[in-house]
Formats: sequence, C-alpha cells, structure tokens
Amino acid sequence: MAENILSKVLQMKKRPKKFYDLVNMRGKGISMSQKHEDYLWSAYCFARDAHRGQKRKSGEPYFEHPYQTALILSEMNMDVTTICGGLLHDVIEDTDINYDDIAEKFGEEVAKLVEGVTKISGIKFRTREEKQADNFRKMLLNVADDIRVIIIKFADRLHNMMTIDSLPKLKQRRIAIETRDIYAPLAHRFGMYKIRAELEDLILKTLDYDAYKFLAKRIKEHRSERVKYINVFTEPLKNALDKENIDCKIVGRPKHFFSIYKKMKMRNKPFEEIYDLLAIRVIVKTKEECYAVLGIVHEIFTPVMDRFKDYIAYHKANYYQSIHTTVYGKKGRIAEIQIRTEEMDKVAEEGIAAHWIYKEGENNSKSVDKYVKWLRDLIHVLKTDSLNSKDFMKTLKIDLFKDEIFLFTPRGDLIRLPAGSTPIDFAFEIHTEVGYGCIGAKADGKMIPLNTELKSGQKVEIITSDSRKPSYAWLKIVKTSKAITSIKRWIHKKQMEESIQLGQELLEKENRKNKNLKLLKTIQNNIKELGFDDKLEMLAAVGEGKLTIPTIFEKLFPKEEIEFTEENQDQKFIEIARKNVKGVKVHGISNLMVKFAQCCNPIPGDTIIGFISRGRGVIIHKSDCNNIPALVGKNERMIDVEWDVDKKQSFMTNVKIMGQERNNLLNDITKILSDSNTNIIKIEGNVDEAISHFSLVLQITNLKHLNKVLIKLKNIQGIISIERR
Repeated sequence: MAENILSKVLQMKKRPKKFYDLVNMRGKGISMSQKHEDYLWSAYCFARDAHRGQKRKSGEPYFEHPYQTALILSEMNMDVTTICGGLLHDVIEDTDINYDDIAEKFGEEVAKLVEGVTKISGIKFRTREEKQADNFRKMLLNVADDIRVIIIKFADRLHNMMTIDSLPKLKQRRIAIETRDIYAPLAHRFGMYKIRAELEDLILKTLDYDAYKFLAKRIKEHRSERVKYINVFTEPLKNALDKENIDCKIVGRPKHFFSIYKKMKMRNKPFEEIYDLLAIRVIVKTKEECYAVLGIVHEIFTPVMDRFKDYIAYHKANYYQSIHTTVYGKKGRIAEIQIRTEEMDKVAEEGIAAHWIYKEGENNSKSVDKYVKWLRDLIHVLKTDSLNSKDFMKTLKIDLFKDEIFLFTPRGDLIRLPAGSTPIDFAFEIHTEVGYGCIGAKADGKMIPLNTELKSGQKVEIITSDSRKPSYAWLKIVKTSKAITSIKRWIHKKQMEESIQLGQELLEKENRKNKNLKLLKTIQNNIKELGFDDKLEMLAAVGEGKLTIPTIFEKLFPKEEIEFTEENQDQKFIEIARKNVKGVKVHGISNLMVKFAQCCNPIPGDTIIGFISRGRGVIIHKSDCNNIPALVGKNERMIDVEWDVDKKQSFMTNVKIMGQERNNLLNDITKILSDSNTNIIKIEGNVDEAISHFSLVLQITNLKHLNKVLIKLKNIQGIISIERR
C-alpha cells in the first residue's frame, strides 16, 4: 500500500503543474480517476512532442494553442475524450501524424474527433455564395456525426480570437468576419451563451476597436454605480425570499460588449440609455421555487406589460429554460429579472456542452440528441434534397437566426416555429402530408387566411383536403425550412412527371412521322449514347427542352435527311415573326440562305451567332443556346451574324406570365403594356389552383423596349414569374 502511494507521488512529480491545471479546471474540482488522468497525460505528451519546435505567429511554442483549447474544454466540464481531442486537434493538419497513428494510440473515438475538426478547419468560408454553401454543407455533415467536433472547434476558435493580435490586419479581419457569420451564430443555436458572448466581444474588438475601447471604458466607469444600484434593487427581494425560506443566489448579469453595441446601433441610442436595462438573475433549487420567486417579484415591483416570457413551461429549441420578467425599479429604472434553477443556469451558459457531464465508463452522446433535433432535420434535408446555393443559405439562416413563437394543436401539443410563420408552416411541421393537403386554417376557433402571421399562444387547426396540392405561391409566404423544401420537392416531382409525359408524346409524334427509322426502339437501345442513365431521365430532358429532337437525330441518324414539317403554335409564331424582317446578314452581306436552329428558335431582337455546317449551310442559333458547347467541339465553324432589320422595324415575342389569382390582375398587366406603347397581338389565360397563367404575343420595337416592359410587369403585385419563350 505504502509502495503504491509512493509510486503515485513519484509519478506526480514527473507531471508539470500545467498538466494538473488541465485536470483541476475540469468542472472546478470534479475528481478524475487515475485511469483517465493517465490517459489524458498520454495525450498531453503526444501533442507536446508532435508540435515540438513549431512556433505560432506570436513566437510562443505552438503547443500552447492546443493546450489552451483543451483548457477551455476542461472548464466547460467536457468528457476526457473531448479534452484529449482538443489537445490533439491540430496534429493531423500540422504534423506527420495521421488518423491511424491516433486511432492506434488513443482509440477510434478520439481519432474521429480529431479528423472531424481537421476537416472543418480546412473549410474556407470567404468564397462566392455557391462555394460557401457547399462548405457549410460539408461542415454540418461532419458535425452531425459527433456534436463534440463543433464544441472542440468553438474552443479552438475562441483561443485563436484571443490571440489574434499577432496576425496581419487583413487576416485578423477575415477571421473575425468568419467567426461573426459562422461560429458565433452556431454557438447561439447550440445554446452556448458563454462561448457566443466571448466570441462576439472579441469580434467587436477586432472589427471596431474604437467602439470596443469606448464600451470597456464606460462599463468600467459605471461599475461601482451599477453594483450599488443592483444591491439597492435586490435588497427587498432578498429579504422577502429569506422570509419564505427560499435558498437562492442573486447576481447582476452585465451585458457583454457586443450586445450593448448592437442595441446602441439598432435603437440609435447612447450608452447610458441602453445600460439602464439591467439584468438580475435569481438562481434557486427547484422549478417550483422559480414560480414562487416570480410571485414575490411581482408583489415587490411593478411588472412591465407584454415583457413576460415563461421559457420553463415552453423551453426554446436549444432547451434554454428560464422565466423572464421586466419590472420597474427605483426612480423608474427598468430591470429584467431572470429566474431559473442551477441546472437551467448551467444549460443557459454552456448549452449542449452542459450535457456532457463526465461519468466514468458512460457514453453520453445519446443524451444530447434531443438538443440538436434542428441539426438532424437540416441534415435530412441536405441528404434528400438538392437545394441550390441560394435556397440552402436561406434555409440555414432561418435555422441559425430565427426567433421563436409557441403554438398549440387542437389536442394541446406544443409546436415551435420561427417568428413570422404562417398556417402553412404549421401544417408542414405537423406532417408533410398535412402540409400538402392544407386548404385552410383556424386560429383560436376563427378562420384565417393562409398567409396570416401566427402569434405565440394561438391554438391552430389545419383544414385539409385530399384533392388539394401545394401552390407555387406558397413559397412566397412560408418561413420554415421544412415547408420550403417540402413544397419545392413536390413542385420538382410534378414538373418531372409533366416533363416525362410531354417528352413521351413528342417522341411518339416523331416516331409516327418517321416510321421507317423505328425511332423509339433506336432511342431505347441508345440511351447511354444520348448522355442519360435511364429512360425517364431522357424523357424528362426532352420534355424540358434540354434534349431536342434535332439533336437526337444528329446523334442517332447522322446520315439521314429528316424533314420536320409538323407545325405547332409556337413554330407558326416564329415563322410569322421572321417574315417581318429582311433576314440575316453574314459578315455584312444580306439575302444569303440561312437556316434557323430548332433547338433555340431565334427571332429578331435576340443576340445570334452562326455556324457553317457541312451540307446545310449557315445555321443560326441564339448566342446563349445550350447546344453551342457541343457545336464548338465539332468541325463546324463559328461566324458572326446579325439581324438585317430597319431601325423602326417591330417584331413579335411570346411572354409567359404566372401570378397569384386576384381581381384586376389582367387589367394591371394590359395597362402596363398600353402605357409602354406595346401592342398586344394575342393573349390567352387560365387559372389553376389559385395561380393565373397568361400567354401573350407582343409587338416590340427592340430588345431594350422588351426588357423595360418585363421589368414593369415583374413589379405588379402578385406576379410570381415572367419568362420569354
């Protein structure tokens, strides 16, 4: 026994105080078993040796950074595995050590954490929107595998921001902006108030040092006054709570610099007016005591109307819980009082990290799943929907920056939605099929329009019909990522079905016209040659106009002379339009024989380009025709061409308009056209599921005239889309 004690004493002498700071900072004194202490010591030595000889920009040993990262994680009371991940988080990126080396020494769990942080660290967010959206996707997918990856990254970024002064100014600004736009909002979404507040203060210090310096000075000057006022303010509350034998802790919470700065900017008010809004926190033992304290607070102080929130009964999405009430103190000064239990306070400060309480031999990853449901849902969208960059970034911002409202189903179930949500959002939150079938809604028993913004506390009932399907117009009013992606998924599916049907019909027509070629059978046997994996994909491309009939014949029957004689309405329109002009000039020479490409059907006013094709003369395409890249790759030669049109010559164009059904919509459209001296040759329209569809043939003097008309039409109330055919 004595020998074992002596052995431990000798072992401890070999380990520096710096290491024991790491051990003892964990949970401010929560004990750690010898087994885990030894494990942590191995990681400490491994990281120290791996980074030996490396220096940071400040000149200090590089190991200081992973050590400080691990120290932050230790203070957050993270499990030993995560602290080891913090110590090792840079070894794959900055040394010769690889994943297998870490896995062999410390196990797969630590290796995966280090690999995850390495992948996030390699992502750059300063590129264009498309690339930035892709980088966000990569980061979230990596984080979803183990939430501790992002917690390590928060600690890593926090220490980097603390030591940013040694970097060039341009790099400081880039890192601060990235932290402001990416990591601070994510920390907020994970409920990590303390980390978010520290990051935001450091961001302010980097991006606006004068404002930071001003606030630091003013807060320091007002500190004694603030403490004095808090003591005077809380004295009657303390006395009342003592009489009720409620054991509590009362503290004045100073707002962090960035919060004050943001409010000064938003409200355009001086420091003194903003800082009058004090925050007093009352921390008790039980939930029941929270409500008891609330009653006492309202007996002593006059509450401010409409400034009460019960986040205990209805916690936030990140499981933040607290009662907030704003009251008038002495001299009419306002103070916000937050009432919560010790456990709630821990969650409020540390967020998801508070749920990694260390218990030897236990894996706590499952215990945090409910706190990151929003991330699981977002990951599901990423894996099942092909959102474009703009839509993805919009979806992400909704999830990161939303304020919440609390609603109830007729059965009393609680539904959380972003502020500004509509009954359609509510319907999709209940179930996707309920959203698809939504035809109406009631709020507190009264019928409301589907574009109504819902308010916290309302009981909402959704009315559905099996025959109802989503409308394009819904995308203009919904707020939740689930509603947006579900509606777009349905629209995409419907468009695919319609495109496949249209593609089949077009090919069957051509098959009947050219019976000797056995067109359908030839296509079926050569789908790969046409550039598609299956028949449905190919048919959809034909229906959408991405794969044209002439292109199919060029690829499958290159030596056959095919006549395309069938005329539809669009073809007739194109021919009429061309009759109004003299023709096309090739290198300035008029009256040459040319053919117009059927893939893009150019008409006067379009920017055009010519291709010299063997046996077929000059083929005229629109300059933005999708088939041009393929033509450039052949032996065909590109030449400059232009329309041979008189300056006062007019030409016709076909415009398709889609808008929300309403009274006088057509009247507004025709008035715009009349006011802009645009002659309407033909107009057709119909209404489908509350959406108006119009097809217009217009007489236009030139492309500039057309563009001005289209801009004015787009500004009409209720217009969803306008496109030229």
